[in-house]
Amino acid sequence: MTPIRRGMIGGHGRIIIAIACAFAAMATPSRAIAQHVVLVVNGEIITDYDIDQRTKFNTLSTHKTPARQDVIEELIDEKLKVQVGRRYKIDISDSDVDSSYADMAKRMHLTLDQLTQTLTQGGVDPKTLKARIRADTAWQYIIRGKFQSSLQINEKSVLDEMESQNQKKSDGDKVGYEYTLRPILFVVPRGNTALQEARRKDAEALRARFTSCDSGLAFARSLRDVAIREPITKNSSDLAPALRQILDKTEPGHLTAPETTQQGIELFALCEKKETKDETPEKREVREKMFSAQFQAKAKSYLRELRRQMIIERK
Repeated sequence: MTPIRRGMIGGHGRIIIAIACAFAAMATPSRAIAQHVVLVVNGEIITDYDIDQRTKFNTLSTHKTPARQDVIEELIDEKLKVQVGRRYKIDISDSDVDSSYADMAKRMHLTLDQLTQTLTQGGVDPKTLKARIRADTAWQYIIRGKFQSSLQINEKSVLDEMESQNQKKSDGDKVGYEYTLRPILFVVPRGNTALQEARRKDAEALRARFTSCDSGLAFARSLRDVAIREPITKNSSDLAPALRQILDKTEPGHLTAPETTQQGIELFALCEKKETKDETPEKREVREKMFSAQFQAKAKSYLRELRRQMIIERK
């Protein structure tokens, strides 16, 4: 039985990265093999083509060719997940799947068409990836809903786990901060690369003279084609370590380094930084690990139960 990996809970991030690294080495797609039925799971078929496609996809993901039986077991699990989703009337629509597919492309810094083209060039029909998305999405809803009460992680459990692990974390992990930020956007029409460089210089000039949010934001408002957005509040536990480091190196009342976005050149004014004990990066990490362990345990147990009840016919 294929274990439920942590990456399935938070999305398909690690699979996506592995695919991106492997695409360049892939040959042109082989011709589709015959749709020979290999087995029937509760009345639904798995064909040689399904196995071939999943084998290619997993090879891209792991850089290793999986054993045929391992692929078959994975496809059986996938059928069971979708079937139980229908039983509980969990409707994962085509638009939901397409949205997740588009999010994957974005995280890979590809357009939707580029992701589809790259999969095709690797010999993988995009429907193979979408089938996996549909099954995993339904499965997450099922496990979270069916075992909701037992998946709750209370504060005492988190603190006890932190104490038992006696983790050696950096001060930045042990202390939580709440940041109040004001996004500042130097607007650049899409595709105008020449103006983009000029606007970056303007942003750097603003950053050099920006010493407080009150006076700095007032000056920024006087600049042409500059948008000052509403304040946003972020907890350090919600941020990736790299982003925390950027904000920790930025003095309150100053700007972060300019970054290029689809709308133009963006900076963030750090207007307030407050220490908080409610949530810290260390506490968030421990809570997520505890949730992941409990989620995987419940998922594996329920999948074993579904397998005991299934009717399977091998051809």
